[in-house]
Amino acid sequence: MKRIALLGSTGSIGTNVLAIARQFPEQFQIVGLSAGSNVELLTEQVLEFNPQCVSIGRPDLAAELANTLPASYRSRILSGGEGNTAIATLADADMVVTAVVGAVGLLPTLAAIRAGKDIGLANKETLVMAGRLVMEEVQRHGVRLLPIDSEHSAIFQALEAGRSQDVDKLILTASGGPFRDWDLDALRIAQPEQALAHPNWSMGRKISIDSATLMNKGLEVIEASWLFSMEPERIEVVVHPQSIVHSLVEFVDGSVVAQLGIPDMRIPIGYALTYPKRLPLALPRLSLSQCSDLSFEQPDMIRFPALGLAFDALRAGGVQPAVLNAANEVAVDAFLEGKIGYLDIARTVEACLSQAPLANELDLDAILAADAAARSAAHKVITAL
Repeated sequence: MKRIALLGSTGSIGTNVLAIARQFPEQFQIVGLSAGSNVELLTEQVLEFNPQCVSIGRPDLAAELANTLPASYRSRILSGGEGNTAIATLADADMVVTAVVGAVGLLPTLAAIRAGKDIGLANKETLVMAGRLVMEEVQRHGVRLLPIDSEHSAIFQALEAGRSQDVDKLILTASGGPFRDWDLDALRIAQPEQALAHPNWSMGRKISIDSATLMNKGLEVIEASWLFSMEPERIEVVVHPQSIVHSLVEFVDGSVVAQLGIPDMRIPIGYALTYPKRLPLALPRLSLSQCSDLSFEQPDMIRFPALGLAFDALRAGGVQPAVLNAANEVAVDAFLEGKIGYLDIARTVEACLSQAPLANELDLDAILAADAAARSAAHKVITAL
């Protein structure tokens, strides 16, 4: 029985984690849940899985949650960042799945690592902001960090085919999102509802916008660099609209090993939860006879500059990736609120990167300070736009 503390239980990844726990109750016990603001769904999850304690984003929502749960839960309801950290460090948890979106995932993930918990990582921002620091903590505390993003899970699986010293490069696939074929004139007037209409995956609002700009792939490049100790020059991105090949590894002898599957997040989630075993998931099987039209193409860095900005931030190092992430979070929110245009997202990020300070990526205080400064700078850029 594996005991799981789940951060981000009401989001897309979180609900899929719970779907697996529901399918295999003899293998998983949910000991802690945290969510952002969805009181109704979190209430249902608590009543079904009966965790030791639960957390929600704000104190006022904690009071609302207390009114929807049995009285026995009222002393076990937490909130905010402290609540996330408490869930992530529960003594009974064997694994912490971090499925929250954004910078909010960094501190509880670090706390879980330092508490000796294995990590199922679906919060890419943790490694984007503080990859060197996080991976050093993983080594220091002897825990396992298992990727849940479909691309990183695919690479993790493909790497089993050979020795790490024989890897030539990593190849991340991107669907291209809903705007893959749009020209710049169309992108200038693209609306949030169009950007949210991902052709293959069901994701949250922020990740859907990141997929449309290809920033999501840029963040994944940074994450892959830290997860697999790979220089940016040895990481490639290709656009693969069908989302069947989830990523590939090329070895020095020219062999290319890929992981294929239907676009369903329960596959990489299940592998992370049970590695090195696999679960007999009740999912449709991939039909190769229906995959005759698989295609691959180079990403267009002119129409999708966010990807290039992410590579630049990774090469620059220091706190640049944290600045990239923070500015992007603010810009995506502004786009969703109708304050800026689609192309202004990358413009905002680029402007903030040009102002970023030089600081050590092993200094957590410096990383958090750069994050805060970038958010302030992004608001100023957006006001000017």
